[in-house]
Amino acid sequence: MNKAELIEAAADKTGLTKKDIGIAVDAVLDVITETLQKGEKVHLVGFGNFDVKNRAEHIGRNPQNKQEVIIPATRVAQFKPGKALKEAVAR
Repeated sequence: MNKAELIEAAADKTGLTKKDIGIAVDAVLDVITETLQKGEKVHLVGFGNFDVKNRAEHIGRNPQNKQEVIIPATRVAQFKPGKALKEAVAR
């Protein structure tokens, strides 16, 4: 499912217009992104947690020529599903 399909499904489920749902989805994604950029967590009870993980600098290998390269330290977003989501998917 892509973003357009998500918006369409939510519009069908709620009876709201696709335009209104699109604005709401964009707003939610913007808020989650801004919160993670600040280094803070987003907890959605029953759904899951969004967090920022710091990856240390490490050495990788170029698979074509086996040369070692240094991969710089970075911050990455991660998602951990909540109990209710895990159970729903497992059914």
